[in-house]
Amino acid sequence: MSIDLSNPGRRELIRKAGAVAIGGVAASASTGFAPAVAKAATGEVKQGALGARLQGVQHFGLTVQNMDRAFTFYTEVLGGTEIMRDGDFQGDGIHNTLLLTEDLESKRRHVNPRTRGVPDLRSGAQRLDVRFVQFDNVVIELLQYRDSNQPQGSGDSFAQPNDNTSPAYPRSMHICFYIRDDVDFNQFIHDLEAESAKRGMSNVKANRIVASGSEQERLQAPLDTMTNRITSGKSDGWTLIYAKGPEGEQLEFVQVRGHAKRVFGDAYETRRQALAK
Repeated sequence: MSIDLSNPGRRELIRKAGAVAIGGVAASASTGFAPAVAKAATGEVKQGALGARLQGVQHFGLTVQNMDRAFTFYTEVLGGTEIMRDGDFQGDGIHNTLLLTEDLESKRRHVNPRTRGVPDLRSGAQRLDVRFVQFDNVVIELLQYRDSNQPQGSGDSFAQPNDNTSPAYPRSMHICFYIRDDVDFNQFIHDLEAESAKRGMSNVKANRIVASGSEQERLQAPLDTMTNRITSGKSDGWTLIYAKGPEGEQLEFVQVRGHAKRVFGDAYETRRQALAK
């Protein structure tokens, strides 16, 4: 697992965040919303705006086709730290918790839920496995639904993957990672593709800021075309690129400097002060 822990501050962040992630306060512990956490812990936050009752984002969930492959990408390639894994979830309680809305919609349509890719956790015909991976300020949960006779980890998933992962589709979501300010962003994207390819994940692909007529042209594009740096307007200082992960999931990588960094910093401080009141 390639994780750079040479930076003491980063090491301490990971230690603290990992210790509280499953308790649901990873985001608050690493972003400094201590006043809101304290109020919630003492039972003071009971009424009022919903936002005042939150502690931040705890995790992003990603349903995968191949658990081992996805786990390798998020730990070995991107350097996340495994918090825990659990699995073989089945039964009425977990089925209703996760899939009641899908069951009701299937009933409304008068179709078998299985034809719509809804697993049967109720009877145990299908099972759910999960793994949690910690990054500095958020957790990613990997989920795999499989048939009961399918081994955990690798192998086949219950439902076919959704091929429509373009960010233009309504309901589509993406996971965004911060790139450190002192990192060469273009080189990072080059290395991301190279490290993924070494592990057989040639489907991990990042966009370029220039058009390509073929996959070969995309690969041969100059290094400085791998990121889009915005240098004017309200987003001045924001650098980004979109990429596909090993499961076809939509990823984004960003650096936030200059004006954009000040805007987000000021907004964070305003919210922190509001929650502290």
